[in-house]
Amino acid sequence: MKSDMESIGLVGLTSREGGAAALAPFTLPKSERATRLPALAAELGVAEALYLATCHRVEVAFRYRDGEPPRDLRRAVFRALSGREPAAGEAERTLRGWLGEGAVEHLFLLACGLDSAELGEREIQGQLREALAAGRAAGTAGVLLDRLTEEALRVAHEVHRATGLGAGRSSLAEIAADFLLERIRRTPSPVALIGVSPLVRRAAEALRREGAELVLVNRTVEHAEALARELGLPPDAGRAMPLDAFRAAPAAVEAVLTATGAPAAVLDRACLERLAARAPSGEPPLLVDLAVPPDVEESVAAAAGLPRVGMDEIDAVALAGRQRRASEAAEARTRVDAALAELRERLAERMLAPVLARLAQRYRRTAVEGVERLAAREGLPLDPAGREALERWAETLARRFAHLPSKGLRALAAEQGLAAVRSFLAAGDAELAAELASVAAELDALSAPAGGEA
Repeated sequence: MKSDMESIGLVGLTSREGGAAALAPFTLPKSERATRLPALAAELGVAEALYLATCHRVEVAFRYRDGEPPRDLRRAVFRALSGREPAAGEAERTLRGWLGEGAVEHLFLLACGLDSAELGEREIQGQLREALAAGRAAGTAGVLLDRLTEEALRVAHEVHRATGLGAGRSSLAEIAADFLLERIRRTPSPVALIGVSPLVRRAAEALRREGAELVLVNRTVEHAEALARELGLPPDAGRAMPLDAFRAAPAAVEAVLTATGAPAAVLDRACLERLAARAPSGEPPLLVDLAVPPDVEESVAAAAGLPRVGMDEIDAVALAGRQRRASEAAEARTRVDAALAELRERLAERMLAPVLARLAQRYRRTAVEGVERLAAREGLPLDPAGREALERWAETLARRFAHLPSKGLRALAAEQGLAAVRSFLAAGDAELAAELASVAAELDALSAPAGGEA
C-alpha cells in the first residue's frame, strides 16, 4: 500500500460540465454494474476499481497495478464506458482526472457533498456505499479502495455532524419535491412517482410530510407496493400500479416525478397525451424527470404540451443555493484537509514504523559496540555493574540521536510522500531503503483484491 496514496487514480464527470445529457453515454444500467466491474477493471488494466453513477455524476476510482507508474486513464475510461473510441482530445475535454492524493481528496470532497450541485447534500453518501457494495460483490474493491472509501464516508459523517453544511434543502430529491408541491398547492390532486430509486423514495417522504396524495408506479408492482407500505400509505389498490398499466391508462394526477434506471425513455407521447386528458384541473400535468438518461424526452414533452423539469433545471436551482452554504463549506473544507493530513500521517507511519525500528536498533548497536571498543582500547577496569551502567547510558544516547532523524523522516513522508523518503535513504543508507521497499511490497500484496488483480 503506497502510504502517500500515489497508486490511486480517479476519472469522472458531472452534469456541470455538459448538462445531464453528457452523463448518459457513461452511465451503466444499475442492474449491470456489479457484473461489469471486473471487465471494466481488466480493460483499464488496474488492480482495483469502483464505479459510481448518480443523476449528477459518473466517477471511476481505481488502484494501479503494483509496480506500474500512474498514467492518464481518461481515454481508457471513455472507451470502456461509452463503447467507442474517443476522437483526438475528446476524452480529455469530457472527463476530469485526479492522481494520488488529489484523487483521495476528491473522494473525500465528493462524500461530504462539497462537489455536489446542492452543496452538502447527503444522498451521495448512500450512493457511495452502494458503489462500494457493488465493488465488494464483484471482487474489484481491494483493501485500499475499501479503506479509503470507508474513511471518506467517516469524514463525511463527522463534517455533517459538526457543521451546518447539510441543513435545509440539501438534496436534489427535495428540490424536485418543491416543484411538485408548488403545483399541487395550486391545483390539489395526487402525484404519480415512477420508480423506487433512493431519489424517488426521498422525494416521496418530502411529499408525504406535506400531506400529498401519491400514486406509486414501477415496472415490478410488488416493489411499488412495498414502498407504499414503507411510506404508510392507506392499503388502497389505487396507490400502486404496474408501469405498463400506468402507460396504458394513467391515474388522474396533476404531476409526475420519474427517476427510473431504464436505458431509454419510459413515457412516450401517447402516454403523455392520456395523462393530460385525465388531469383533474384540466391543466397539463407537470413532469419532473430525474432520470439519466431521461425518462421523458424534452422534445416529446414539448410536443404533447406538458411542462417538464429535468436535471438541468434541478441542477440550476441547486447551484443557486450554493452561496447560502459558503461559510459551512469553508469549515467543512478545513475539516476535510485535516482528515487528509491525518490519513497521510497514519499511512506513512504504518509504512515507516518497521524502518524506524531498524534505524533505532542500528543506533543502539553502534553505541553499545562503541562503548565496548572504547573499554577494550583504554583497558577500563569495568565490573559487570559498571559495564551495564555504561551500556544503559549508551542506549539512552542512541535513542536521543535516533529521535531527530526519525522525526524528520516522518515529516518528510507526510509532507512529500514516501518517494522522497526512498530517495533520501537510497542516497545514504541502501539497507534501510531496501527495508522500506520490502515493507511496501508486503503491504501492496495485502492490499490486492481477494481474487487477485483484475
